[in-house]
Amino acid sequence: MSFYTSLSGLKAAQTDLSVTSNNIANVGTTGFKKSRTEFGDIVAASSLQSADSPGLGTRLRSMDQQFTQGSFKTSDRALDLAVSGQGFFVTHSAEGGGTTALTRAGAFRTDTNNNVVTADGAFLQVLPVNDAGEVTGTDLASTVNLRVPPTNTTAGQTAKLDNLSIDEKGLVVAAYADGSTLKLGRIAIATVANPDGLRQIGNASWAATGRSGVAAVGGAGSDGLGAIQSGALEEANVDLTEELVSLIQAQRNFQANAKAIDTANQLTDTAVNLRN
Repeated sequence: MSFYTSLSGLKAAQTDLSVTSNNIANVGTTGFKKSRTEFGDIVAASSLQSADSPGLGTRLRSMDQQFTQGSFKTSDRALDLAVSGQGFFVTHSAEGGGTTALTRAGAFRTDTNNNVVTADGAFLQVLPVNDAGEVTGTDLASTVNLRVPPTNTTAGQTAKLDNLSIDEKGLVVAAYADGSTLKLGRIAIATVANPDGLRQIGNASWAATGRSGVAAVGGAGSDGLGAIQSGALEEANVDLTEELVSLIQAQRNFQANAKAIDTANQLTDTAVNLRN
């Protein structure tokens, strides 16, 4: 019995090592959120079991993600965005739809069609606005791809794009060489009832699940949603010193359980040799 008890501890320590190692490996990943393992003991659940019976080992109870905010790193790009507070950027994997993903990684760029996209080509979503900058749609279905027109012809002449600005409420305004401006939308910020239920899909992105609840969308800086900081990126919320300490602890746990297995094996050999 002691062999299998120690084996469960060995597997638990290996899982803890894997999670800690993944946290350390992603210390430089923009928008990454660290994970933490939670373990529980295994006991004999029979009503006929004596009160002083030994436990049967350990098991993985959960692997929780920590959505605390990371520190900000400034940049000189208007499309480097960070959410200061609660919420996620919303992206769609294809033109006009596709898989919806939530992310805190705000390193956006423009593609050949002047759409604002992530590094892997997913389209950043904004809420549509009128000429006064007021939001005209307030749910996920009303979001549209953010596109930055390279020229403005609304004034009867062609003017090239001069600069792009994004305020703390996520309103995207394109300014052109002739002094004209276009309000392109307000960056959509999504929240879910239970962030721990989000499913990781890679590239510091998540997808909503039944456990997380449906994503609710609103404008940045309103209804408790985080504000937008342009010219900044959110770094991983990984404390390297803390993770290194956790790594040492997991390694010691692994070694201790391995030693217990070795000891149990030696006792078994001794018992067999006594019979011979």
